[in-house]
Amino acid sequence: MTKGWLRKPSQQGKQMDQQQGSQPSSSKIERKTVEKNRRNQMKNLYSHLLSLLDNYDPKIPLPDKIDEAINYIKRQETKVKMAQEEKERLMKSKRRSSGCSSASEARGSLKPPKMKIHETGSSLEVILKCGVDDQFIFCELIRILHEDNVDVITVNSSMVGDSMLHVVRGEVPLSSFEFGGTKVSERLKWFANKFVSDVEMESELLWDFDIGTTETWGLLDPALHQGLPPNPL
Repeated sequence: MTKGWLRKPSQQGKQMDQQQGSQPSSSKIERKTVEKNRRNQMKNLYSHLLSLLDNYDPKIPLPDKIDEAINYIKRQETKVKMAQEEKERLMKSKRRSSGCSSASEARGSLKPPKMKIHETGSSLEVILKCGVDDQFIFCELIRILHEDNVDVITVNSSMVGDSMLHVVRGEVPLSSFEFGGTKVSERLKWFANKFVSDVEMESELLWDFDIGTTETWGLLDPALHQGLPPNPL
């Protein structure tokens, strides 16, 4: 009976014991491999991080190197933000400049106001051609005539293309004559002579007037209506 209980372990039992003994060893190797890979990855990350720095002392402890790299990244972020703000500011300035340039070009493309003065004796005729938005010039013309006591007989206004054509006829009082000319004529010429033009008004725009004198054309400066000479009367 005693010998029966002391039988040798079977081959299957030996294999199971070997497998159980090898499991802890395999897990340990896997953990070491994972840790090794992690360390290598961190080493590569540190190396890449420190490569961002222009100059750094290899003797500095790693935590200090990391802090220096973090500060460098923050400084770069600040520079990028400032560059973006500057870009936006320049873009806005460019848009404003482009808008002003377009407005200036559009304004420059408009025909400047023109005035033509006819005098025969006491008869006065003024032809004014100006833009629709320049009607203050016509009002200033009427004001000058009124201040010089000119008896306005007729005023004819018509739309010609994108401009207004005003023809004003009046009688100048004898008291206004001075050295062969009239004071009102001098004021009107002063109003028109800042930019003298030799351009004649197109024949189809002119009315058939029999009054003939020296023709004076002038480009009207809108700022002149603020600085007209005082009425000499």
